[in-house]
Amino acid sequence: MDIAKEVIAAAIRIRPYIRKTILEYSPYYSRLTEANVHFKLENLQHTGSFKLRGAMNKMLSFSPAQRDRGVVTASTGNHGAAVAYGLGKFGGRAIVFVPQNASHGKLQVIEDLGAEVHHFGGDTADTEAHARKFAEQKGLTYIPPYNDVQVIGGQGTIAVELVNELNNIDTVFVALGGGGLISGIAGYLKSNQPWVEIIGCSPQNSQVMIQSVDAGQILDVPSLPTISDGTAGGIEPGAVTFDLCRQWVDDYETVTEDEIKEYLREFLQIQHMLIEGSAAVAIAAMVKRRHRLAGKNVVVIICGANISLETLKTIL
Repeated sequence: MDIAKEVIAAAIRIRPYIRKTILEYSPYYSRLTEANVHFKLENLQHTGSFKLRGAMNKMLSFSPAQRDRGVVTASTGNHGAAVAYGLGKFGGRAIVFVPQNASHGKLQVIEDLGAEVHHFGGDTADTEAHARKFAEQKGLTYIPPYNDVQVIGGQGTIAVELVNELNNIDTVFVALGGGGLISGIAGYLKSNQPWVEIIGCSPQNSQVMIQSVDAGQILDVPSLPTISDGTAGGIEPGAVTFDLCRQWVDDYETVTEDEIKEYLREFLQIQHMLIEGSAAVAIAAMVKRRHRLAGKNVVVIICGANISLETLKTIL
């Protein structure tokens, strides 16, 4: 599986449809860590998250007939919005299955973009299994949220931009749920700058990939509630991202709910930008490791901005 090759192809394929997002140097966090800290601002991407990159790369491989019959996906919010946005551009029908506890604000965005939304299951792994089965039964096309080489390749186009913008990257912090984002970024970066240290960052309340890597197999373990809903829940059995994380992710960091809230507030105050919980996970993990970062070129992936007003009120 040549992820770097897929990333390069994806970068060309999706270029007309995505924003090349800003890589912003942070004086405050650089002083705090004694490093050179840069934020890759995928919160400014169309639909408010990195998910558009992978969804677009996958959808561009579909025929018009496939899109017209209907495209099915499972999502906690951001991937569903990306699929709905893409089908709005290309034409076609989007059906998005979400877990019962999905954010109302994210669901509203998906519906506003023209997709049908259906609730199923209390965990993302259950939702994904149901959505895949539904697509098979109805003869529709399924887009996995992370467990797909083309989706992974699309997410990895972030790394193409990083390499073009910053020489000699030392450490990259990436929020980790199902592993699509970190697999794409790591797969490309390791092929270009093999010394780069990739850190997977998860909330303590939902760290299924980390637990699975530690166990040497994909585990079916429960997750506790977390404001990092974009990284929450289980992993689909047989997910290709499991072996990719084992191969390319150098280390892992977990953070508490209080730490996520603290650095979401701080980022809003210091950087004057709204972000979601999963983006704050990566920031909190970076600050937690600050004593190991002195003198290094550090990148933190700000993976999204889609947080509901109700959730935000509980944090501020």
